[in-house]
Amino acid sequence: MQTVLTIAGSDSSGGAGIQADLKTFEAFGVFGTSALTVLTAQNTTGVSDIFPISPEFIQAQIQAVLEDFDVAAIKIGMLFSKEIIDAIKEVIAPLDIPVVLDPVFISKAGSRLLEDDAIEAMHDLFPYATVLTPNRYEAQNLFGYAFGDSDALQEVTKAPCKVLIKNEKMELGGVEKSVDMLFDKRNKATFVSDYVDTTNLHGTGCSFSSAIAANLALGKNLEDAIQIAKEFIYHAIANAPDIGRGKGPINHKKGGVLCHED
Repeated sequence: MQTVLTIAGSDSSGGAGIQADLKTFEAFGVFGTSALTVLTAQNTTGVSDIFPISPEFIQAQIQAVLEDFDVAAIKIGMLFSKEIIDAIKEVIAPLDIPVVLDPVFISKAGSRLLEDDAIEAMHDLFPYATVLTPNRYEAQNLFGYAFGDSDALQEVTKAPCKVLIKNEKMELGGVEKSVDMLFDKRNKATFVSDYVDTTNLHGTGCSFSSAIAANLALGKNLEDAIQIAKEFIYHAIANAPDIGRGKGPINHKKGGVLCHED
């Protein structure tokens, strides 16, 4: 069994963050370990409080896992502050392990999850990432990216890692599709699934990035890992349990079963 490490925040409602990552790892049959960066008091309607873990204790958690397990891939999620980002960089810089970096800026319910001075510091992690997985909002903040803006796209292609910009909604052949684009310098790969019109999207970004990490740990190449992860997320959204009063969580178990059937 392969081991994957998630370095991310905790979600008390169980739909995003560390909890979503561990559910995703379980769905793909890999063993999930974790290092908490922040505690959040949140539910499907938003985040009411954030308690950051000390950088020293975050490093201690990571080192404890690395000393005992042969970690095959790392997923990095909510980091919150420049101090936490600097601590993560110090630990992962010497490693030769695939890293999926999800630059979490804002929750699906609209709550801010990253301090202003941490946005620039996030760039310091890019050289150590196998792939960066921003949504459109995050790509705009990191690169000035806007869909269709070729000048802004040049900043994306200069990144020292591959960049997967998630969830552009497009109409293809008269049908709405969810489109993700992977940029590797001047090369681009596109990943397409049916678009699900729903509010049950809590934790989709966390789960998508952790699904990519799980499949990298299983030996898949990056493009195959992304395609499998996209199928997983589509099924998990389409079969969401429809619970909570806000943007509800997805169905990790069902997504994993149907994805494996595909």
